[in-house]
Amino acid sequence: MMGAKEILVVDDEIGIRELLSDILFEEGYRVSLAENAAQAREHRNRHTPDLVLLDIWMPEIDGMTLLKEWVAGGQLTMPVIMMSGHGTIDTAMEATHIGAVDFLEKPIALRKLLDTVASAIRRGLPPPRPPLASKTETGDPQLSVLLELTLREARDRFDAMYFSYHLKKEDGNVTQVAQKAGLERTHLYRKLKQLGLKVPKRAGDEGS
Repeated sequence: MMGAKEILVVDDEIGIRELLSDILFEEGYRVSLAENAAQAREHRNRHTPDLVLLDIWMPEIDGMTLLKEWVAGGQLTMPVIMMSGHGTIDTAMEATHIGAVDFLEKPIALRKLLDTVASAIRRGLPPPRPPLASKTETGDPQLSVLLELTLREARDRFDAMYFSYHLKKEDGNVTQVAQKAGLERTHLYRKLKQLGLKVPKRAGDEGS
């Protein structure tokens, strides 16, 4: 498989590692595996993979900590996609703000996995973000990042930002957010699921 793109899969669950490895290998990728952050760190110190699939919840050193470490050490020179079985809007937004290019919620649908991986490798890293000095400039790490994406990817990223903002503003009240967005509540739940994001249900949201 000379010339094939290398993907480093970092996950403490052996079943997840083997499943992702088999799927990605069948698609023509070279796959390296790490069962914890220490092994991933050692692998990255030796060379740079073309993409990293990084689980958030791992013992000892979690994925977010490792991602921050790579950023601080100037080693985030490859796209990183975060993975979690307990995904929330806040977690996804924090990961992408730190430097991840995308977020996948477990269990990961096959098509979603392959599309996200292919897109991340094609795009590579987003352009460097300038220091955040003002609200205006912030509106401009966000606009520049969106403009580097495909139209569909930009829409999904904006939707995640939009719903994250209003869910925080309404203290997680999905009914209020649906009214603000002009959507049916069940439609909003489907939209959040499509984006790979979760929100905790409030008492008034049961039955959706």
